[in-house]
Amino acid sequence: MQAGNAHYRKTGDLPDVVPVFPLSAALLLPSGRMPLNVFEPRYIQMIDDVISGSRLIGMIQPRLDGAVRPDGEPELCEVGCLGRLTSFAETGDGRYLIALQGVCRFRVVEEVASRAPFRKCRIMVFGGDLDLEKEAADVDRDALLKAFRAYLAANDLEADWNSISRAENATLVNALSMMAPYGASEKQALLEAPDLRTRAETLIAITEMAMAREGDGSGASLQ
Repeated sequence: MQAGNAHYRKTGDLPDVVPVFPLSAALLLPSGRMPLNVFEPRYIQMIDDVISGSRLIGMIQPRLDGAVRPDGEPELCEVGCLGRLTSFAETGDGRYLIALQGVCRFRVVEEVASRAPFRKCRIMVFGGDLDLEKEAADVDRDALLKAFRAYLAANDLEADWNSISRAENATLVNALSMMAPYGASEKQALLEAPDLRTRAETLIAITEMAMAREGDGSGASLQ
């Protein structure tokens, strides 16, 4: 897996402890790109810390049941995704505009104590994510594109089909999953899918459910 100027070929290339950025309904997947507008002071400090180090941040959702710790911080989902900071700009008003490129998913082993104002977790990475093309041939590309076209047509949306047609299967599945306008639980399901084929099938199923709900008037969104 290449992210920016870095190559991650084995799990040993990745740290065991990473800072985490809890953000609801945010989905980062391997090879995907996530822009972020960072303004909270503790996350400004997190960016300052990682930019001179590994440049890796763990994107993760707060737990879906809304559970909180005694200190009021949200409990975290078990699975997140590591992103490498590949783009950075200062706004002049105290904010950072950054972009993360997805590297691989991880499972939280435990949260570790830290004097930093942001949270850190010990993680176990999903090593298979470092070579997505091994799974890419199993994806039903035609079924995925058919569902995507139908969703766009139903919602009067357009897409850059030239870019989509050139995208490799792994890039296509993860990019469409990140773009999909669904809620936190659906995005976590896409993140936790065991492989690319299952992620594509999950995305198709969620999309068909969304269109069915639109068709019977019970709601146009799963958010």
